[in-house]
Amino acid sequence: MKKTVIRGLVASALAGAAVLGAAAPALAAPGEVAVVDEPDTTNLNNAYTFAPLGVPVIGLVRSLNAAPGKLLPSFG
Repeated sequence: MKKTVIRGLVASALAGAAVLGAAAPALAAPGEVAVVDEPDTTNLNNAYTFAPLGVPVIGLVRSLNAAPGKLLPSFG
């Protein structure tokens, strides 16, 4: 019983440290607003990122082509 309590305390302490560590960037400068630069969109016109419907066309075709092989069992 004593081991279980100690393990629970250690696990909760580690979980609390992980949560606090993940929140550290947000807590670092309470008076300042983080400014994020715009993403680099210079290479979005190639065939692999062309997405007229919001979905990359080549990726969609490849995933539809591979779907039967992933759904059906392979014999042999």
